[in-house]
Amino acid sequence: MKTIAVIDDDIHIGNFLEELLRRERYAVLRAYSGTEAVLLLERQRPDLVLLDLMLPGLSGEEVLAKIADIPVIVVSAKVGVESRVNLLLRGAADYLEKPFDSRELLARIAARLRESAAPGLANVLESGPLRLNQTAHTVTAGNVPVHLTKTEYAILKLFLQNSGQAIAKSVILDRISADTPDCTESSLKIHVSNLRKKLRDADGQDHIESVWGIGFKLNP
Repeated sequence: MKTIAVIDDDIHIGNFLEELLRRERYAVLRAYSGTEAVLLLERQRPDLVLLDLMLPGLSGEEVLAKIADIPVIVVSAKVGVESRVNLLLRGAADYLEKPFDSRELLARIAARLRESAAPGLANVLESGPLRLNQTAHTVTAGNVPVHLTKTEYAILKLFLQNSGQAIAKSVILDRISADTPDCTESSLKIHVSNLRKKLRDADGQDHIESVWGIGFKLNP
């Protein structure tokens, strides 16, 4: 399920958008000011953002400048070709003027999600709520960002490439040796334990399982 963040201080418009999106089977996050939006996006990572410009606190333009690697559709009553051009140059994926037709909005959302998925599809590894973006070098668990060490990142990448399969410790060490030559058989268990804890702290699920006599596997 794709997640869309609605950033708009107008409660009625926000409620309308949330109801519309949920009917289309999107998960929805809400923020009512620019400052709240920045805090939200630091904690969770949606697949797309619907952004109003006239926000209390930080303006929509200031929020846009802080968003990276997430498609943003600006939905605003501000008009003018120059404003639209500036927003597109600053990183917005699209612009829709209020009032808008809900069918057009849904079509634009679907198009932007297709565009964002297509070029980086091979660079994104997913299993259940886990998502690793190799281009942006980011990891999320249930849309919550997870900060990993270089070794933990390499281990998770290997697990995601072999989700549900038991991987021997010797194979893990061999496959990640190019990225983390300092990882040894004695330290591998500690790295896996730390990785398991970080993922569990993020979404409450235990993703990594020890396989007695072999090594570890990622639960799909």
